Amino acid sequence: MISVNHLSIEFSARPLFTDASFVINAKERVALTGKNGAGKSTLLKIIVGLQHPTSGSVDVRRDTSIGYLPQVMQTSDRFTVKEEVLTVFSHQDELNRRHNEMMMELSEREDTDSEDYLALVEQYSLLSERLSIGTHDYEAAAERTLKGLGFKSEDLSRPTSELSGGWRMRIELAKLLLQQPDLLLLDEPTNHLDIESIGWLESFLQRYPGAVVLISHDRAFLNNVTTRTLEISCGKIVDYKVKYDEYVRLRAERREQQLRAYENQQKEIADIKDFIERFRYKPTKAVQVQSRIKHLEKIVPIEVDEVDNSYLHLKFSPCLRSGDYPIICDEVAKAYGNHQIFSRVNLTVKRGEKIAFVGRNGEGKSTLVKCIMGEIPFDGKLTIGHNVSIGYYAQNQAQLLDENITVFETIDNVAKGDVRLKIRDILGAFMFGGEASDKKVKVLSGGERSRLAMIKLLLEPVNLLILDEPTNHLDLRTKDVLKEAISAFDGTVIVVSHDRDFLDGLVDKVYEFADGQVREHIGGIYDFLRSKNLQNLDELQMLRPESMNDSTVIQTQEPAVSEGKLSYEQMKERNKLRTKLERNVKAAEERVGKIESEISTLEQKMTLPENMSDSSLFIKHGELQKQLEAAMDEWEEAVNAVEEFNKE
Repeated sequence: MISVNHLSIEFSARPLFTDASFVINAKERVALTGKNGAGKSTLLKIIVGLQHPTSGSVDVRRDTSIGYLPQVMQTSDRFTVKEEVLTVFSHQDELNRRHNEMMMELSEREDTDSEDYLALVEQYSLLSERLSIGTHDYEAAAERTLKGLGFKSEDLSRPTSELSGGWRMRIELAKLLLQQPDLLLLDEPTNHLDIESIGWLESFLQRYPGAVVLISHDRAFLNNVTTRTLEISCGKIVDYKVKYDEYVRLRAERREQQLRAYENQQKEIADIKDFIERFRYKPTKAVQVQSRIKHLEKIVPIEVDEVDNSYLHLKFSPCLRSGDYPIICDEVAKAYGNHQIFSRVNLTVKRGEKIAFVGRNGEGKSTLVKCIMGEIPFDGKLTIGHNVSIGYYAQNQAQLLDENITVFETIDNVAKGDVRLKIRDILGAFMFGGEASDKKVKVLSGGERSRLAMIKLLLEPVNLLILDEPTNHLDLRTKDVLKEAISAFDGTVIVVSHDRDFLDGLVDKVYEFADGQVREHIGGIYDFLRSKNLQNLDELQMLRPESMNDSTVIQTQEPAVSEGKLSYEQMKERNKLRTKLERNVKAAEERVGKIESEISTLEQKMTLPENMSDSSLFIKHGELQKQLEAAMDEWEEAVNAVEEFNKE
């Protein structure tokens, strides 16, 4: 469908890649990967025709349509959300004309066994499928797509001028998906999506009838959608016919082979040079010396893939120990006018916990973080624990950097001890290697400033980290460096993120923000997602047939019980048991908290001079300690029960 032939491109005499050749076939799912600045976005622009290569060509099969979603695009403000999306169907007359032409051509041709004829039949089938949507169903298709990408029913009539840049990007993505081009080129499509919207997009792309090429820093998204990986590395494009995780393994093996070959070649070069130097001026060895010199000139240097910074182990600076409960929310609520963001939020964050705030955009995740930080007023009681020092990362943190100093100076000003010797390595891990570290902050892009703010936070002594979408501007390797640093952090962590792969193995509790409520889920991010899928299936079974689209009808027609699947009644009972076990955990936590509070109050009384000789207080203290041990045992049993349940 798309053939890339000997493609090369240079910027200021610096080649991004050279002599790249590959083919994208119909219905393929391709991940395009490589370090930041390797040329991934440039390659997509060349394929779509927005940029010209230095040499080489891109051949596109006749009548192949291409849809392109860039990272940044111009959007219009003429219509409401729904009206803007419906503009994609204005080309209907042209499609009908082309459909009729193809039908006429098929009826007249006699080479029915030729590859060209079969390709035309396939194009005709795809176009027929696209045209099978009646005018009435355009609106339904637009609404389904918009809701899948996170819009609510009431949002569809809002003017696009009221929306943020992220929501406008969702509109453009919806328009692109509804056009159903033969080839979709998507550059970071998940950057502005929440977890549920990413899941919907995954399902959409898995069923998509055309081909897909995508750039993403979301490893789970790549694994779930793509089956082939094109890597731009060392100015070459290497083709791996595997999913992303398998590509990572194969790439590591390939790099090891490159290193061994490079080391052997360097030894050979050193031996040749040594021979030349030793016998350069001996007439009896002149022939051998000249032979070695010619051999040396013919050696083609072996290149090794870009330096892998995964060896770099960063740690957050140590800080004083905080109290047992860094954050306690008691009936916290927040509203803007008549719009209630959330209400009756009751949560207790224990020291050392690593938790995630997840949910659809606009449900209040960042709002609650701002309440914790004291940036906005709220109703209810929110207590910050004893000796809590907060390190806060949000998009606006980048705006607080000193614009008049360099990147290196920004980090050098906060680095202490042995870390000062590794500043260049740290900057390199976060894509500020070489000359980039000498740039003034004021010339950095928004993404670069965000990364710099993250490095600065890494070096500040805190015991409570609050990170709001920390991975949006990090590539896959840099995310691994950050994830390892957070995992090793001995304080408390709250992460607001839609990146499942980043959260996997990092957090052990998830708070879901939905419908004005905040619900606690014990376990990791995939435990939470599995529980959500079960709930969605329950709801799916209860949908009326007339409200279902084709995909839901297919699902409900499957047998009630099949291998590896549960019936609706079994899922219902399983959900009831899960809820009961989670309630047991919560009740046990509340009992432990109550006893610890009683002990704390009693210990304060015991320190008063007039109570020093009151033996009844010491007896009561001993009894409470025994109660606390029993309560902790109950809590541990309840947590183990939940863990065992999740393993089944």
